[in-house]
Amino acid sequence: MLEALCALLALILVALLMPGFIRFVKSRNMIQPGYDLGPDSFRKQEKPPNMGGLIIALAVVAAGLLFTQLSQGTGHALMLFLLALGALFVGFADDYIKNIKQDHEGLKPRYKIIGQVAIGLIFSVLCLNTVGTAIHLPFSNDYLDLGLFYLPLMVLLIVFMTNSANLQDGVDGLLSSVSAVGGIAFGVIAMLIDGDSLGDPAVSYICFALTGACIGFLFYNQPPARIYMGDTGSMFIGGVFVGAAMLLRLQLWLIPICFTMIASSLSVIAQRLYFKATKGKRLIRMSPVHHHFEMVGWSAVKINQRYVILTVVLSLVAILAALPFRP
Repeated sequence: MLEALCALLALILVALLMPGFIRFVKSRNMIQPGYDLGPDSFRKQEKPPNMGGLIIALAVVAAGLLFTQLSQGTGHALMLFLLALGALFVGFADDYIKNIKQDHEGLKPRYKIIGQVAIGLIFSVLCLNTVGTAIHLPFSNDYLDLGLFYLPLMVLLIVFMTNSANLQDGVDGLLSSVSAVGGIAFGVIAMLIDGDSLGDPAVSYICFALTGACIGFLFYNQPPARIYMGDTGSMFIGGVFVGAAMLLRLQLWLIPICFTMIASSLSVIAQRLYFKATKGKRLIRMSPVHHHFEMVGWSAVKINQRYVILTVVLSLVAILAALPFRP
């Protein structure tokens, strides 16, 4: 299968390039400043270097473009990379401020949102003109036409998902683990419906490339991490997932496949609302929720294992939900 070869190429690229990249960022002291609040993982004496997401993105783009030349979907591949690399640029700006200027706050939230909205709007307009405003409904052949609501809802979805992926990246190996599973799920679905009006082999290649890159990155990011992907990588991953879902018109499939990322965002929102409503009380020990699990004694390995198991189960449900419109 060419999809498996695409994943393998991305994995090999990350495995070969990452050691040199780690030496490079270490030599320039590109390390995120420590943070005194939260679990012990925030206060490592020797924190790993950051921005490993640049190598993930390089591998995905190289492998994805190479294999999409074998399909008719190069245009969709370029669209998807426009969104993913745009999100990466926003994350890179955040990482640059944190790592080079040693400012833990990073890029100001308003500038981050402006950047995400801008790239989200461009991509949503492109999708509107190429795949339309209808989205498919799970377990059926029916669809829902969003009409005039498509653009604002899709821009909101892009901002939400890129930030959700970013929030998920808080435990060694966590985001890369669940993203490897999610990449397989979207890749398999794109293969199953290939030949239908929704089918897109280019999206399948890119999703499998993401899986390979994330597995390769796990060699260096599994606990204890030797490098972090940073906002650069997490926002790129969020961009790939939401872009793939929009091109396939499977936006609702983000709920099961990216459930743990979405849960990270919802836990932050719930924590803040509860904190304000109760004038200082906390709903969970710390948000996002994976930090709550750290603070109650779960190891990074235990968190990763349980998140991956949950993502595998929900991804199987997502694949089954796509079968009714298989040609």
